[in-house]
Amino acid sequence: MTYLKKILGAGAAAAVLFGMAACGSSNSSSSSSEGGDVTLTVWGPSEDQASSDSWLPKMEAAFEKEHPEYKITWKNSVVAEGDASKTVKQDPSAAADVYMFANDQLGTLIDAQAIGELSDDAAKQVKEQNDDSIVTSVTGTDGKLYGVPYTGNTWFMYYNKSKFTSDDIKSLDSMLTKGKVSFNLSNSWYMPAFYIGAGATIFGADGTDASAGIKLGDNAEAVTKYLVNLVNNANFVVDNDEGAGLAALQNGTADVLFSGTWQANDVKEALGDNYAAAQLPEFTTEAGTFQMKSFSGSKAVGYNPNSKSPKLAAQFAAYLGSTEAQKQHFEMRSIVPTDKSLASTVSSDPAAVAQMDTIANTSTLQSTLAAMSDFWDPAKTFGTALVNKEITLDNAAQKTQDWADQYASLSK
Repeated sequence: MTYLKKILGAGAAAAVLFGMAACGSSNSSSSSSEGGDVTLTVWGPSEDQASSDSWLPKMEAAFEKEHPEYKITWKNSVVAEGDASKTVKQDPSAAADVYMFANDQLGTLIDAQAIGELSDDAAKQVKEQNDDSIVTSVTGTDGKLYGVPYTGNTWFMYYNKSKFTSDDIKSLDSMLTKGKVSFNLSNSWYMPAFYIGAGATIFGADGTDASAGIKLGDNAEAVTKYLVNLVNNANFVVDNDEGAGLAALQNGTADVLFSGTWQANDVKEALGDNYAAAQLPEFTTEAGTFQMKSFSGSKAVGYNPNSKSPKLAAQFAAYLGSTEAQKQHFEMRSIVPTDKSLASTVSSDPAAVAQMDTIANTSTLQSTLAAMSDFWDPAKTFGTALVNKEITLDNAAQKTQDWADQYASLSK
C-alpha cells in the first residue's frame, strides 16, 4: 500500500493553528509586550517572492488579517533554503527574523544559536500535520522541535511510461534493458543511494550518533563494481548538475531521470502523455539485490531567537507551515505539502505521489548533525571518478577502501 493510500484511508486531518503563541518558552516573557508597529525580515527562495502576487507576499497579507494587533512592515530578501545556514550563521543577530531552510542544516543552525525552539502549540501543529519521519527531520538531538515543515525534500524517478511496464520500474536493471536511464552519479546527494541501500550507515542507523561515524558497509565493493558496470552500460546516460539528464529527456535520448518535484513541470513538458513518476527501484549486485534509498528530509520555516520580535517571528513561521499556507504553496508553485490532510489535494499529481511514496518507502532520513558536512566532498570525488572511468573492476576494491578510509580518519 502506498503512503498516499494509507494516509487517505486514515482520513488524517490537521488543525490550522493560526494566531497561536508559537514561540519557544524561553521567549515568552521577553516578547509579551510585542504589538503595534513591527518590522519583520523574511528570507526565502526567489520564486516565492517574485511579485506581489507570489506566495510569500500573499501569506504575509493573510497573516496581517489574522493579526490586527500588529502593523507589520515586511522586508523580504532572497536566500534559498539550501543557503540558509551558511548565511544565517555569519551573524545570527543580524539575520532574518524568519527564514526557510533545508532540514539537513538543523544541527548547524542549533550550534549557531540561530533557530528557536517551537512552543508546545507549534510542536503540536507539526506533529498533527506530519508523518513521523517529517517530524523527526526537524527534531534536534535534544528531542526538541526547531522548524515547521512545509514540503518534503528528496528525489525519485521520472520515466517514460511508453517504455516500461509497472513491473519494469521496480528494477533498475530491467529498465536498463528497455530504455535509456540517466543518473547524476557525480552528485553526492544522489550517488550514495546505492551504498545506503546496500547497508552503508551515516552516523548510525538513524543519523543521530556522531560517534558512529560514516561506514560504507560490507557490500560497498560490490556496489562499486555495479556502478562501474553501470557507467559502461550503453543504455546509461550521464546526468550532471548542469541538467544533462533533463536535456536528454527533452531530446529523446533518455527515458528516465532521477530528480525531485522542482523539475516536475519541465519533465511533464518533455514527456507529454508519457509522463510518469515513481519511487526508487531495486538493483542487483554480486552481493545481492538491494533497494536504492535516497536521502530525504524536509524544507521548513524557522524563526530566529535573536529577533527583536521573537513572538511575532515564531507565529509567522508557524503560519507559513500551516495547512492553508501549504495548500496555497502547492496551488501556486506545485510545492508538495507534508500536511497529511492535504493528501487528496495532490493525489492526481504523479510527482507528488512519487515524493510521498519515496519518503515513506525508499529513502533514509538525512542526518542533521553538523558533522554531515564532512560527508559530501569525498562522495562527490568518488562519484566523479566513477563517471570519468578512473575506477574500474580491477581497482574497485582499493578505491572503495580508500574512500572508506577518508571517512574513518575523520573520527580519529
